[in-house]
Amino acid sequence: MLNSPVAPDFVDSTLEWRRMFAEIWGTFLLVLVAAGGGVVRDLSAGSLSLAMIVVAPGLMVMAIIYFMGTVSGAHLNPAVTLAFAIRGNFPWRRVPGYLIAQLIGGIAAAVFLRAMFGKIDSLGATVPGIGIGGAKAMVMELVLTAGLVNTILGTASGARNIGTNGALAVGAYIVLAGLWASPVSGASMNPVRSLAPDLVRGDFNTTWIYIVGPILGALVAVCFEWILKGKPTATGAIAAQGIPGNE
Repeated sequence: MLNSPVAPDFVDSTLEWRRMFAEIWGTFLLVLVAAGGGVVRDLSAGSLSLAMIVVAPGLMVMAIIYFMGTVSGAHLNPAVTLAFAIRGNFPWRRVPGYLIAQLIGGIAAAVFLRAMFGKIDSLGATVPGIGIGGAKAMVMELVLTAGLVNTILGTASGARNIGTNGALAVGAYIVLAGLWASPVSGASMNPVRSLAPDLVRGDFNTTWIYIVGPILGALVAVCFEWILKGKPTATGAIAAQGIPGNE
């Protein structure tokens, strides 16, 4: 494994609290919208269409990249954090903190939905579609996550993950994946997005699908990125790590 190139100011540990807050707040907003779509649909007797529900998280991720991408890199997803670290764009020593922050943000969003609306729509939990087995849903999550992570790594390698192109590309991919694959697996692509509602509602029957699939998908994406781009770049490190203090 190559040593990660270090982005400007990322070595300043005094700013770590800011990165952690950014990941907590960003993941909270993402899970709130992604899980909350199903909750509000049931609460409003179906006034939200499937298209509305899957478009909302993509738009939210786009907005988050714009407003805090330079602070923490706007990972919002354990699969993304692990992919950046394996790729060599993110220091392994910072991975545990990011994963904990993302889990806190996701759980807080699920608790918020439970406190506001009760257990409506199982708190927006992701589950396989009707007639779709667990293995098939897991493979779908693997493929979808591989595409998402390749989109993120690919735009990051050109220093675009914290800019216009990255925000548009990542947000558009999330929308696209949700529009056609949501009825199959829920198109989670994010272990925390699925684990948080399962933890709060106490149902773990399908949780493994949304942990195993995205993690394996992230590994596949990193392999593909090596094939496509070769060694990691300094610009990829800047996109992955953010540049707090120079926003």
